[in-house]
Amino acid sequence: MCGHMRFYKPSMPKIFNFTQFSLRDLIVTAGPAALAIALVCLIAYRLIDPSPPQHVTISTGQENGAYEEFAKKYARALAKQHIAVTLKRSLGSQENLERLNDPRSGIDIAFVQSGSTEQAEAERKGLISLGSLFTEPVWLFLRDTRDVTQLTQLKGLKINVGPEGTGVPQLFKKILSVNGVEPSDLTLGTLENTPATVALLEGRIDGLVFSVAPEELLIQMLLQTPGIKLFDFAQAEAYTRRFPFLSHVVLPRGIVDLGRDLPPKDYHLIAPTATLVARENMHPALIDLFVQAASDIHGGTGWFRKQGEFPTASYTEIPVARDAEKFYKSGPPFLQRYMSFWLANFFERMWVVIVALGALLLPLSRVVPPLYVWKVRSRVYRWYGQLRTVEQAVEDVPREKRLAVYPAQLARLNEIEEKVNQISIPLSFAEELYGLRSHINFVRKRITGLMQTQ
Repeated sequence: MCGHMRFYKPSMPKIFNFTQFSLRDLIVTAGPAALAIALVCLIAYRLIDPSPPQHVTISTGQENGAYEEFAKKYARALAKQHIAVTLKRSLGSQENLERLNDPRSGIDIAFVQSGSTEQAEAERKGLISLGSLFTEPVWLFLRDTRDVTQLTQLKGLKINVGPEGTGVPQLFKKILSVNGVEPSDLTLGTLENTPATVALLEGRIDGLVFSVAPEELLIQMLLQTPGIKLFDFAQAEAYTRRFPFLSHVVLPRGIVDLGRDLPPKDYHLIAPTATLVARENMHPALIDLFVQAASDIHGGTGWFRKQGEFPTASYTEIPVARDAEKFYKSGPPFLQRYMSFWLANFFERMWVVIVALGALLLPLSRVVPPLYVWKVRSRVYRWYGQLRTVEQAVEDVPREKRLAVYPAQLARLNEIEEKVNQISIPLSFAEELYGLRSHINFVRKRITGLMQTQ
């Protein structure tokens, strides 16, 4: 018999089909709020746009010029953050400015020399500056057969200022104007830098004007070429008062070659600055990247700058971007000092959403729990309405109808009890369920008693 013994496990009554927690009720009560929060986050993400573009096009300058060489350094810096930079050559500052003013050009950022535009015009066109990067002195080289100590002595000479797209012609005409010299008083050539240098060396022109960084190879060569001399702007400080975008710099004696004592004296020069200019809708994260790259590329010492003097928010007539100005005052954003750029940028862009979510979650944390409790209890309480209907049905029933009404209501009570036994409810709410079952039994006893006394 023992060999045929079977162990019987009684099925647990449905009334004990309890759980510790009702996930379904929580989803029903908290779901709409969670969906609304997710929708708000999605909309905010799209509006705030925390992720910068993965590709940028920068307008540089002439082939092998300083702008192009520096642009290559920016491309390498941004490549470390997985942002591709395309370089597009131009004649120079003025053409770069024209490209920025034309949204169809596809240019996102460009090198522009200070003084190339006016503040009101830049604001009207929606341009922003990411700061001044380095000085670009005005180099006026002349054949040493010309004894020129003042710009008024240039009248009648052939001076090359380069193509209009370089920005030098406009700058030099401003300089001539404050000296009372009209462009028609001399012959202004439009050759590019290299052929102009050849023309000067061959004696076909009397002088040429550059406005470039001293790293430019042609500058280095001309400073050491016999028969060519550099014009000394003795009134350099006065120029800076007339034109705020200019600065007074000094080419120190011997800086080119100490052994040969080149140059043989200090030369005073006037210098606009090269600036990075973009449209005002440039992504803030890209501004951060370019400004930080600028600090690494241009922050060292040079012929005309001390350590940390550049980049700077000064020397530009174009409004400086707020994020760039903040960097020059306070350094990199706080989070970027401790996190990767992409993660820090995400939190910096989304902090408004995070704060808003905190403000939204606080009241929801007080509303959702009571809703959850109400939702669970409602699954029990709604049967009290059915129970009350049974009670009302047996109240003051005429004698001739009692034989039909009482049994029918007892059957109704059994149906209610059967459905109540199928309710799945968290353990913490079991008291309400057992209370309902006891009340069902109470009504049943009452009906049974009425049937016995009829």
